[in-house]
Amino acid sequence: MKLVKKIVYTGSILLKTGLHIGGTNAALNIGGPDKFVVRNPINNIPYIPGSSLKGKIRSLVEIANGESNAGKPSNNPKSKAGALFGTAGDNNAKHPSRLIVRDAELDITSCNFENTDLPYTESKTEVCIDRITANANPRTFERVPAGATFKLNMVLNIFEGENEDELKDTLKRAIKFLENDYLGGHGSRGYGQVKIQFDNENGEEHVY
Repeated sequence: MKLVKKIVYTGSILLKTGLHIGGTNAALNIGGPDKFVVRNPINNIPYIPGSSLKGKIRSLVEIANGESNAGKPSNNPKSKAGALFGTAGDNNAKHPSRLIVRDAELDITSCNFENTDLPYTESKTEVCIDRITANANPRTFERVPAGATFKLNMVLNIFEGENEDELKDTLKRAIKFLENDYLGGHGSRGYGQVKIQFDNENGEEHVY
């Protein structure tokens, strides 16, 4: 199968509410958050893993098109989600992903992080109330604050004989689904509302 072109989408992910994508709580931090965000271990800057972003928009496409397989990814390569995000399984079901989603780096110039209580992040304390005993159980989450932006970079591969318009339309719809849902954890409690801003809505094409 011949590769016809690569369409590169660049832009930003603007946080409209605080974002928590969990990292590894490798060390006990007395007095610190109970749940940490994922950070680059080299420079300690938070980022959005490409796997988190890709997995979220795939699940939204599957739900919107009725393609969810009991909560698992659909293995039908002819489905909208399967055509764009790929499928696994036996030889008849295997279909490599057409979409590459890069890790999104935090733009440290996007807002003033000097007043945050943690490097580039805030700590948010919530209280869980036992409905029987009324006992309070406080817990603290680390979040990247609202107003921060991450650098978005995705690549859509188009092969000979494929429906380019359908793949592009599925991706654009996926982004709209995400903006009306949430990214990361605890979205039902207000976390993770985002706005996607493309440098060029149609992407930059590289023809082969």
